[in-house]
Amino acid sequence: MNPIPLHYVWSYTDVDRAFWAENLEEWVPPRLFDAHLHLALPAHRVQPMTEEMRRQYWVNELDEPLDADTACRCDAVVYPGRTVRHLAFGYPTLAYDVEAGNEYVRRECLKHGWPCLAVLLPQWPSARVAAELASPGVIGVKPYYSLIGHSPNTRDAYLEASIFDYLPHHALEVLEERRAWVTLHVPHAERLGHPQNIAEIREIRRRYPHIILVIAHLGRCYTVPHAQEAFPHLADDPGLYFDTSAVINADVLRLALATFGPRRLLYGTDNPVFYMRGRRQFSGRAYFNRTNYPFHFNQQREAPEIEAKYTLYLYEDLLALKTACTELGWSRGDIAALFSGNAERLIAGCQAAAGGGLVQALPAKAAACAERSPGPGAAPRA
Repeated sequence: MNPIPLHYVWSYTDVDRAFWAENLEEWVPPRLFDAHLHLALPAHRVQPMTEEMRRQYWVNELDEPLDADTACRCDAVVYPGRTVRHLAFGYPTLAYDVEAGNEYVRRECLKHGWPCLAVLLPQWPSARVAAELASPGVIGVKPYYSLIGHSPNTRDAYLEASIFDYLPHHALEVLEERRAWVTLHVPHAERLGHPQNIAEIREIRRRYPHIILVIAHLGRCYTVPHAQEAFPHLADDPGLYFDTSAVINADVLRLALATFGPRRLLYGTDNPVFYMRGRRQFSGRAYFNRTNYPFHFNQQREAPEIEAKYTLYLYEDLLALKTACTELGWSRGDIAALFSGNAERLIAGCQAAAGGGLVQALPAKAAACAERSPGPGAAPRA
């Protein structure tokens, strides 16, 4: 069967169809809610991607904007037979026009029936934060340390910043009043376990207890040592949540599931990144991305017969989640909570606090996107 184009250089192939049928078809729940999706248009980029930047960090080589219609089309291909919704937000970088990106995400998410977050500029005064939260469909914000200031040479100029440098207290006060959602990408090379991160997350939870605080990427704990250093410090707070986006390590996921339980974790992809084809390998505190495309970061290629068996990172992630849930004996109800129930419950709370919610009767195009997608190998919707 011919490959189906997904996004950028990635397509859906017979390898993926077989992987889904063998490993995932009988396990993945019928309803999915991806709590971590990035959307943008090429026209929103205001700073060109340089070769220096592409070589500096592997994600920069995948930095091709994903629009909402393409994301919806890809859902129908990669999640056959499932109903899929998203919590979406723009690209949190000053290389993009943040305001234009926020407006695009708001508009498209209303069309598709998805809630969204506004990318938060830390320089915004309280009134501007409140205005963003008052926009239809916006349930919270997405802060990021690279939004403190633009660097043409690295995305990590502010990696060692305090969380409060890019999620300032005046914004937190508005978010607390609105009982809004925050998806937080933590700083520091030491990741979530850095003592300043632990202290500042605890401070946010103490001072602003009504914010729905979701730590993105399990606090960037992609390896077991990072997870072991971080998770125990935050295990005792039932009101602190984590999304699993970009974590592909079954051992880390098992530790997260065992530490935080079935009601504090949200499924996420970090797409468009997880359309990449390949696998991730680990050594101590480091990880290595393998793929079959000649990116700068992909210098140590594997044998062609191994690369020929690569599937999507998204599928490797789902298999890692399956492995962790199975080993811990999670019930179908627990798995459903991870994949959709937890996000839906928290989003409903945000919408109720705002005095309303998304339009219940979706527009025709949104309804078509939300319905059950076709089986493996079906042509994508136009």
